[in-house]
Amino acid sequence: MKALVYQGPGQKDWIEKDKPGIEKPTDVIVKVTKTTICGTDLHILKGDVPAVTPGRTLGHEGVGVVEAVGDAVANFKPGDPVLISCVTSCGKCPNCKRQLYAHCDDGGWILGHLIDGTQAEYVRIPHGDNSLYPIPEGADEEALVMLSDIMPTGLEIGVQYGRVKPGDTVAIVGAGPVGMSVLLTAQFYSPGRIVMIDMDPARLELAKQFGATDTLQVGSVDVVEEIMKMTGGLGVDAAIEAVGVPATFDTCQKIVSAGGSIANVGVHGKPVELHIEELWIKNINISMGLVSTNTTPMLLKTLNSGKVDPARLVTHRLKLDEIMEAYEIFSNAAREKAMKIILTA
Repeated sequence: MKALVYQGPGQKDWIEKDKPGIEKPTDVIVKVTKTTICGTDLHILKGDVPAVTPGRTLGHEGVGVVEAVGDAVANFKPGDPVLISCVTSCGKCPNCKRQLYAHCDDGGWILGHLIDGTQAEYVRIPHGDNSLYPIPEGADEEALVMLSDIMPTGLEIGVQYGRVKPGDTVAIVGAGPVGMSVLLTAQFYSPGRIVMIDMDPARLELAKQFGATDTLQVGSVDVVEEIMKMTGGLGVDAAIEAVGVPATFDTCQKIVSAGGSIANVGVHGKPVELHIEELWIKNINISMGLVSTNTTPMLLKTLNSGKVDPARLVTHRLKLDEIMEAYEIFSNAAREKAMKIILTA
């Protein structure tokens, strides 16, 4: 089979690789039909995730069709269409018992990280019964790919950790795919105002279409000053970082209100400076983490009911064997006006 393989910082190849097989009774082999590229993949390629070693197939998102199942798999059979979760969960360990699937003793985020991932023609899914979801008949597969990772990440790590409540003023720093997912899912909680902050005017315009009440373009205005004007000097109830660089985290520290929350969603490859000398007195909450995907069943219901349409995030569609071109597009997202790219096998 063909797979997109990490070959060290800054290096990747679309190469021939052995097709995965059943290794444990709980495994499921999935023929990938649609996948995508995540910002985390770009961080890996920059060398920000040293646990990823050369030779690893990248990718942790996608949908497909079950090709084979291990003897212990009860919920799926060959031919079943499935949504692949970015997080693998055994369902039995102490962390899984409290729905902290991100820290499963025999799973967590391992696809495209510690084991071969989904940017390939086939992928092995450990603990398939707990790490796959059946695709409802007639469901939009492009929308479902967004439910592999970015939608639950935006909801859990951005909105829920950010303690968004009805009437709140929310600022999202970063209008990329995850930031847009925060924007879409924040609206479940009826905040009074959602301010999207980014450098790219095209993305800010898209954010307005997705429900942002206000937008601020970095570089053309003083973002902190404008936020304080908007809020009467109080700051925002929830400041959500969705980029993963020190400057955006620092913005969140400067705009959060007393009693507010900073929710870090971005993947950071460098340290940030925590201004605890200013924040200690503000009674704020700072959170961060890896998505557990415990909201995926709920998101599937909202998708089926038409309450949310994550397929709107898709801007480019290519064939799976055009993945090298897709990486070039995604790596230059502002120039290419790219949000999410669907790769179809």
